[in-house]
Amino acid sequence: SCSRAKDVTMPAKLPVNFFSTRSPVIDLFRGQLDYADQLRQDSEIVLYFFYAPWCGQSIAAKEEIDHVASRLSDQVLFVAVNCWWNQGKCRKQKHFFYFPVIHLYHRSFGPIEYKGPMSAVYIEKFVRRVMTPLLYISSRSKLLDFLSNYEPGVVGFFEFNASPQPPGYLTFFTSALHSLKKDYLGTIRFGVVTDKRVAEEISLVHSGSVYLHRHANTSLIYPKDIMNFTAENICKWALENREMLIRWLRPHGGKSLLLNNELKKGPALLIFIPYNPLAEIHPLLDEITKVALEYHKCNKSQAAEPDLQHLGDSDSPAFDSSVPDAHLKFSETFPIAKYPCCNTVVLPQWHSISRTHNVCELCVNQTLGVKPNKVHVPHCNFLEIEAALDSFYLQEHTFFQVISNTIECSNFLSFYSPFSYYTACCRTVNRHFLSFISSEKTIFQTPKVAFSSHGKKDNTQFSIPHIEDRNCFIPDLNISSTNITGLSCRTNKTLNLYLLDSNLFWIYAERLGASRSTHLKEFAAIVDLKEEVHYVLDQNQSLVGPTLENFIKNFSVLYSPLKRHLVDDPSVHLHEEHVVTEVTTNTFHETVFLSAKNVLLFYYAQWCGFCASLNHIFIQLARLLPPDSFTVARIDVTRNDLPWEFMTDRLPTILFFPHQRKEQSVKFPEDFSVNLPNLLKFILHHSSLSSSEPCTKECLHKESVLQQGHISHLEREIQKLRSEISALHQAHDHLEAQLSEARREEQKLQQQKHTLEKQHKTLQLHSEQLQATYDQKNQELLEMAEKLQELADASENLLKENALLRILVASRGGKLQSKDEIKEPLQSEQTFSEDNDISPSTATAASEEKRIDNIDTIETTAEHNSGNRTE
Repeated sequence: SCSRAKDVTMPAKLPVNFFSTRSPVIDLFRGQLDYADQLRQDSEIVLYFFYAPWCGQSIAAKEEIDHVASRLSDQVLFVAVNCWWNQGKCRKQKHFFYFPVIHLYHRSFGPIEYKGPMSAVYIEKFVRRVMTPLLYISSRSKLLDFLSNYEPGVVGFFEFNASPQPPGYLTFFTSALHSLKKDYLGTIRFGVVTDKRVAEEISLVHSGSVYLHRHANTSLIYPKDIMNFTAENICKWALENREMLIRWLRPHGGKSLLLNNELKKGPALLIFIPYNPLAEIHPLLDEITKVALEYHKCNKSQAAEPDLQHLGDSDSPAFDSSVPDAHLKFSETFPIAKYPCCNTVVLPQWHSISRTHNVCELCVNQTLGVKPNKVHVPHCNFLEIEAALDSFYLQEHTFFQVISNTIECSNFLSFYSPFSYYTACCRTVNRHFLSFISSEKTIFQTPKVAFSSHGKKDNTQFSIPHIEDRNCFIPDLNISSTNITGLSCRTNKTLNLYLLDSNLFWIYAERLGASRSTHLKEFAAIVDLKEEVHYVLDQNQSLVGPTLENFIKNFSVLYSPLKRHLVDDPSVHLHEEHVVTEVTTNTFHETVFLSAKNVLLFYYAQWCGFCASLNHIFIQLARLLPPDSFTVARIDVTRNDLPWEFMTDRLPTILFFPHQRKEQSVKFPEDFSVNLPNLLKFILHHSSLSSSEPCTKECLHKESVLQQGHISHLEREIQKLRSEISALHQAHDHLEAQLSEARREEQKLQQQKHTLEKQHKTLQLHSEQLQATYDQKNQELLEMAEKLQELADASENLLKENALLRILVASRGGKLQSKDEIKEPLQSEQTFSEDNDISPSTATAASEEKRIDNIDTIETTAEHNSGNRTE
């Protein structure tokens, strides 16, 4: 029995150095994880770089780690561990799902995994944050710089004069490391104050207090009486209550829901800027931060300016209700224009055929002259807005106007409070988008304002116009700084602000519409996932604060003047002429709406197999229809964006646009099969419908001429089809003859097949008989071979015996000769002693003769036996 061969495996080659021997990185290429742990015991900061030698990302990150190690090797221990070799301890103890993996240890705390971009500047920035998780704040100016950053700041106050390590300091230090462990972006900055006078600037009196600074909301102090003072609790409290005015997005390049999860939260402003984390100053980022602070500053009395000029004063946001002894006291009046709480109201059309709306900005205001001793930060109350809307709709008839080029503002009393009243500023806005664009210049110019009284004396000084015209009515507002102040709280189109590093993620900007040939990688776009639209900031404009403010402001208005950006297919050549016109995003409006022809538009996609099977039908249809009156076009919906009213969720889709009624497009019925006759009936039916407007004699004449031209064209096409049908009939007859001949040949082949099958059976029987004869003869030959072998063995034995007998015969001959020689002397002796001793001699001779006779008998018997054996 044969045994199965064992699998032969070649052992893996021994690993070699991944890093250069001259690199400051200690390369444990055999996966000596235990030795790495020994090295970590002697160092304060250690960076582990776990890699796989075959991994492309590991190979690419090797140079970045080398660069960081060359700069920080005197402060940080860099250890690279091969975690792929199967004999190494790292492979046996660690189970990573991806490579490379970077872990950092701050003494015994760790591991802190780095999940950011594999770029040297980002890795070095993160390592430095781990090296110094706390920033020492020694003076008031440094405190101002720390709190003016757009990232949330956590400040701890600890007095070091009482003991080398005051109570709670190590806990606060560890909480900063916990923050880096949970948030690899490092969005929360931790600082420590040791000077009591500096701590008093933010109302920190007792040592061990922790303060969370927020720009647009009330700053907080860690509640020790509610939560235990532990590192995990401090980190959790800071992460849950932090204020994210701007957030960095850093996709890791693999499959991720990062962008999807953020865009689902609402409209997003994506800003791409070149960013160097190690740079000391970022002017462009500071300017964007100012815009973000103004956008989220919902209460103008709140000192949310990034420079924090009034920090430490009595009206600072740090002295809010979170601190028991900190209250805001104001002795001056509240101007109406400074604290608006407004809502946009759209009134219905004054007539059914009208395409205009009256748009009003309804604001809740306090009465002038009221001077409360203690007033908290004012905010919008839903109940106040609801009451204002009730009062507004009761008097809505007074705000109707047919067409007005002016913005009319009116004040009317509140029914619930004698110390407040409402202001409504209304204007007429055309519903059509193009007319709005054409009137954009007049809208944003300073118009004439007319005021009317509804229950209260007019006050033109504090009336609130619509948001896009506010700069025209309030002269003290600066367009570059305050035209979007608090806009995030006064509109239903609030934007979430995101930053992306254009040095790493410029491909996303190109997908959104950024130019690929630009040298300055600065770009901004607004993406509204719910409305399925996005807007792009003109790249010819510099990305500065006022440009971003205008971009945000134009998006936030009720009738946005921004033009939706549509992705175009760059692979389509516009100058090529085809029977079926290929439409792109840029040519859609010109080909479909501006054309004087009837247009049949076919929606398709590259992945749609059924769409591809219909191409020949549309090519044939385009050849049948007169080119001066009809256009057959198609558009790839996966590579081109369309206006939302022309989008479809089913492929293929066919739309027909009559030349006189392009807005009344007709969809090809889905229950009809897509073929040439059905398409022709569909086109002719809808192209012959009468217009909604009365047709004149000239119109009727043109229509009859056009119909006559259609009829003559169709008759010519019918004649062509008839000739093609006759040719097809002839081809059909010829094909029938060929088929009959093929059938006859098939019958002959069937007969030949049967004959061959019979012959095959006969040959198979003959083959079986021959096989049986062969087996019989083979058996007989085997038996004869055995007998011959036995005869050969017997012959060999006889030859040996024959040789023995020859020897015996030779010895017998010698004895006979000696016998004859003996006889002669015996005879002479017999004669001599015949008389003396006759009896003994006679006896002796008798015995000798008897012996000789016996010998002869033996030889005769041997010769006889030899003869028998030979036979």
